Amino acid sequence: MKYISLSIAAALMLSGCQSTLSQNKPESPEIRQEEQTPIDIASAIEINQALLADEAIDVIHPVEDVSIDLGNEIKESYLTDDVWQRIRSQLNFQIPENRRITSQRNWFVKHPDYLTRVGKRAAPFLYYIVQELEANNMPLEIALLPIVESAFDPFAYSHGRASGMWQFVPGTGKRFGMKQNWWYDGRRDVVASTQGAIKYLKYLNKFFDGDWMLALAAYNSGEGRVQRAVRNNKKKNLPTDFWSLDLPKETRAYVPKLLALADIVKRSDELKIQLHKIDNKAVLTKVDIVSQLDLAKAAGLANLTLTELQRLNPGFNRWATDPNGPHYLLLPNHKVEPFKLALAKLEKKDRLTWQRYKIKNGDNLGLIAKKFNTEIALIQQINKVRGNQIRAGKFLLIPVATASLDSYILSQDQRLAKTQNRELAGTKRIHIVKSGDTIWDLSRSYNVSMRNIAKWNGMAPRDTIKPGQKLVIWQKSAVNKIANKQAIPNTQAIIRNITYRVRKGDSFARIANKFNVTITEIERWNSLKRNKYLQPGQKLKLSVDVTDNI
Repeated sequence: MKYISLSIAAALMLSGCQSTLSQNKPESPEIRQEEQTPIDIASAIEINQALLADEAIDVIHPVEDVSIDLGNEIKESYLTDDVWQRIRSQLNFQIPENRRITSQRNWFVKHPDYLTRVGKRAAPFLYYIVQELEANNMPLEIALLPIVESAFDPFAYSHGRASGMWQFVPGTGKRFGMKQNWWYDGRRDVVASTQGAIKYLKYLNKFFDGDWMLALAAYNSGEGRVQRAVRNNKKKNLPTDFWSLDLPKETRAYVPKLLALADIVKRSDELKIQLHKIDNKAVLTKVDIVSQLDLAKAAGLANLTLTELQRLNPGFNRWATDPNGPHYLLLPNHKVEPFKLALAKLEKKDRLTWQRYKIKNGDNLGLIAKKFNTEIALIQQINKVRGNQIRAGKFLLIPVATASLDSYILSQDQRLAKTQNRELAGTKRIHIVKSGDTIWDLSRSYNVSMRNIAKWNGMAPRDTIKPGQKLVIWQKSAVNKIANKQAIPNTQAIIRNITYRVRKGDSFARIANKFNVTITEIERWNSLKRNKYLQPGQKLKLSVDVTDNI
């Protein structure tokens, strides 16, 4: 099998809807302080802890990496036992002394524990990034960009729909080679996202005629936004360098953050900052697995826990790899040969677990795929089903997860469940999305911000929502009262939006009492005033607590 050695920068000791045809027709992040530890070579235990770190660790924004061993191509001057020294020897950006850089540098210097923590999280990936940048003749300052973007968290997801360690939004990710579908998201894949980030940064550097400061600013806010700022300054006969442009507040701080980090790496001794030392060697290998493979089975073959395997391969959304590729896994070097031997002995039919399912009246491919947590196209492909018609009484062969779904704790579904199950202050409500709902409408109905709804549900405010989707909403106090009693904080209520047709004799007060809502809410939901008469037949939107009726 083909494979490419990857870096983890220290020895990683890991132990492990369609119809049925039936007979009848049918900004600076808040950083948690932690005790400062002696700075030494990252140990196997520390690397493992970094990989399995809780996702609640403070993050800035998302990015992704993986490192390819260049072997004999490594220049002799880079033969050092410390990746930071390898970076330090190649830093070239000019770092002006100005208030914006000084304030960012001072913040990092005052928070050495944060730099230590980020260093530990960077340990699995930094060697690879450095190696890829060198191979592409890129400035090594860019190796520090994942710190600014995501603190090396491949599962980070920002309010702007950016995902992965390199924080790609969906469109830009696809533009630079990152496949995204139900099974897989290349923005989180270490290899795909790092290669994509390098391609994008090369493009931006060329777009701005070799000006890396403008290219980095555009990486944050888009080339169009930076180009407009340059044009505006030209019209006013003003300088067009990064420091002179009128850019968004986040972008104005973004480049100084990177330069401040570069300055700290370059002058760490002078600034009395001890960087968490990372071994300058590859410890991961990219292994060709040829075709789709259940992640639980892969973990067993590699003698890893399922969580360890998912941490190394964060691009996979579900319980198995994408049936259409990419067909590779990242594994610790010392696990590669045993894994390849075990995989070679595994018969093709045993790569997944199968269930024989008898089609029932009323079934359709969409319902069956949802029931077995798989995809319609895969069922069609395996069973040679053309189109969407299936016949009751016939059998389908369905691929299913080897382990229970909640065992795949880093799959998209389980990460969402973890986010939605977090306990917060106030009253938790479950809203089942109906046709026509939007996050904006729900924010008005529940009197909460769009950003908070997105945050509580692991999404971005501009993400689309679908009928039947479950959303968690937290309110400081209960909006609705059940049986005229104040709802108890931290209890769960299920809210549905309904359309009520006004009847003869109805009033605001009568409707409010009938559905246990307030007149003020009815006014807000329908942009009405209570001094206006309601007309029979008039339709009103209401958000009604249906907890006791389910």
